[in-house]
Order: sequence, then structure tokens, then C-alpha cells
Amino acid sequence: MPEAYRIFETARFQAVFGRITPPGLRERLEETLRQRIYPRLAAEPHHGTGIRKLRGYEPDTWRYRLGSWRLFYVIDDAKRVVSLLTIRPRKDAY
Repeated sequence: MPEAYRIFETARFQAVFGRITPPGLRERLEETLRQRIYPRLAAEPHHGTGIRKLRGYEPDTWRYRLGSWRLFYVIDDAKRVVSLLTIRPRKDAY
């Protein structure tokens, strides 16, 4: 079985995430990320429900659909690292 990917939260991701209001929403998103999303990305960040590679982005950027929110990340397969870039409400994401 291949080694799991490590999840890295960039400073930009942490800053954007910290500004999500109301705080109750931020707490629910954080719980979902930690319990459901991070383990799934660690196992297989390329494929799955809600995961899509975006076109026209350099470096290759992926999107994870999380209800009305979108999580954007890049994958370094050589180092087996998933770097979270930002999280945005769908209306502001594209």
C-alpha cells in the first residue's frame, strides 16, 4: 500500500479560513475537514466524489467541493504532499 499524502495548510489558507464568519460555521467546516476531508485527501487526492482538476491553472490545481464551499489545493506527487491553497464560498470561488 502506498504511503499516505501529508496535508499542508499554507499561510494563505489559514488566513482565509480564520476569517470565515460566523465562528460556528468555521467550527463546523474545521470539524468536517479534520474528520472527513483530510483523511480522504491523504489517501487519494486525485480522485473521488467532489474532486476535480481545474483547467487552465499553473501549477495544476484541484478543487474539492464541500457543500457550498470550495477547497483548492495542489499536489506534489514526488513528495506526497497536498498543499491547501484556499477555501472559498462557491459564489466567490471562480
